[in-house]
Amino acid sequence: LRGFVAKKNLAGDGLHYEPRWFHAWPEGVIVEEALGPKMCPLPIGDPIFKIGDVRIGLEVCEDAWVADRPGRYFAGSGVDIILNPSASHFAFGKQEVREQFVVEGSRAFGAAYVYANLLGNEAGRAIYDGGGLIASGGKIVAEGRRFSFEEVTLAVQTVDIEKNRLHQARTVSREVDVEGLAEIYVGDMEWPVVTSWDGHEAVPPMSKEEEFTRAMALAYFDYLRKSWSNGFVVSLSGGADSAAVSCFVKIMLDLAVEELGSKGVKARLPHITFPKSQKDWMQPLLFCAYQGTKNSGEVTRNAARALAEALGCDFAEWEVDELVAGYESTIESVLGRKLSWKKDDITRQNIQARVRAPGIWMFANLRNALLLATSNRSEAAVGYATMDGDTSGGLSPIAGIDKHFLREWLRWMETTGLEETGPIPELSHINSQQPTAELRPKAQKQTDEDDLMPYPVLDTMERAAIRDKKGPKDVLKVVERVYPEYAKEELKDWTIKFFKLWCRNQWKRERYAVSFHVDDQNLDPKTWCRFPILSSGFAEELAELT
Repeated sequence: LRGFVAKKNLAGDGLHYEPRWFHAWPEGVIVEEALGPKMCPLPIGDPIFKIGDVRIGLEVCEDAWVADRPGRYFAGSGVDIILNPSASHFAFGKQEVREQFVVEGSRAFGAAYVYANLLGNEAGRAIYDGGGLIASGGKIVAEGRRFSFEEVTLAVQTVDIEKNRLHQARTVSREVDVEGLAEIYVGDMEWPVVTSWDGHEAVPPMSKEEEFTRAMALAYFDYLRKSWSNGFVVSLSGGADSAAVSCFVKIMLDLAVEELGSKGVKARLPHITFPKSQKDWMQPLLFCAYQGTKNSGEVTRNAARALAEALGCDFAEWEVDELVAGYESTIESVLGRKLSWKKDDITRQNIQARVRAPGIWMFANLRNALLLATSNRSEAAVGYATMDGDTSGGLSPIAGIDKHFLREWLRWMETTGLEETGPIPELSHINSQQPTAELRPKAQKQTDEDDLMPYPVLDTMERAAIRDKKGPKDVLKVVERVYPEYAKEELKDWTIKFFKLWCRNQWKRERYAVSFHVDDQNLDPKTWCRFPILSSGFAEELAELT
């Protein structure tokens, strides 16, 4: 160790709360022996490190995301290389933004820019996609692999420092003061000589579906590894949410084996006992159960069975009608009357969802596995989930993704999928259905969208109201513009319903199991979207709509 570089810009938005714990380091300040000669006899601040005649400066993570970047000081001091160690969490489309500031850093500062990022699932919610970058002369010259299952990936490229120095010298607007910032001399090194330039083939950007698939697979793998769970357990209903949650286990295994090989997977998951035959590896990794009632249909039952067979997981079916009848009989004896669908609709729906939890929890305990909750973000927004029912679990993988995109992703997985893993055609059994909780009698033909509103409309409202902070009047204007096919009165009713349900159900969102962060418009109250559990519920604003 020769010295420490302190961060000058603290991330305080979204997932990040650095200003709660730290103070930003002032620019141009170096403190010698900051912690005393015994604890830390080294300088700390923003020094330049010198190896031979090559000068190296550092921007730390958030330093590159701000307009007033520290790199401008390094450029004025004739720095040849700028390093950026980052912990930049995954979000859809974020890699393109990283590439922009790396490229712009190399161009504007006239230096080679080297960006390294954290990789894997750290601390549970955040997924880090790696994807190191090297830029020189305003171009990306090397890119590291994203979403790798390896501990570390490496991006390597030789850059022409003399060419960058020539660019600095030609930039008449820049005054270079090589005596500017304080230097720490590290030592001498024999640098390679650039004799030719072979260029770099750019890595094409991933589609949203591919990014989502790879991010979730890596998140599953690292969460399994770091929680020392023996696998996953899912209550497989035959619907979209539980199907998606289950598919990621198979995708996780296929991608891990593809990259690490069977020996590598076993080495990374030493606590799991795999069968001798690799084709049977899904059996210890995933147990699924279809828990039927008299309100369940053969369509969902067959869909669950077909998908479980395609995934190769351990699968069972059982009925929970006796449990439901037992609870209803007990409550009826206390009430002194029969429960009816007309008077006790929500109560009778919820008990069906809740009695499914203890049995599936038992299997999670028996297998020392992680129970996965199956509720999505659209449901979380309006509380369309049974607490201690489909929200039961130690991990809620899809609570950060909306139902509309999830259904699109399932159709993509049915027909296309990743290049390495291919599609899962058996998802056709899922995709041919309308989403339904199957908690009311079959004659009522229950669907999610009849209970709520069309999912695309709901998701548009959520983004406008929560992400964009619009009130009811403005949200109504948005959906009227986006969905002219619906009657204005209907859109108004849905807007009122959304805001009322959003406010009433904050307590549910507070209780959701840990979810993965996949985009920068999350509803997780612990890390992103804070809202009071008790509030006026937009009463005055909604009154203006009626």
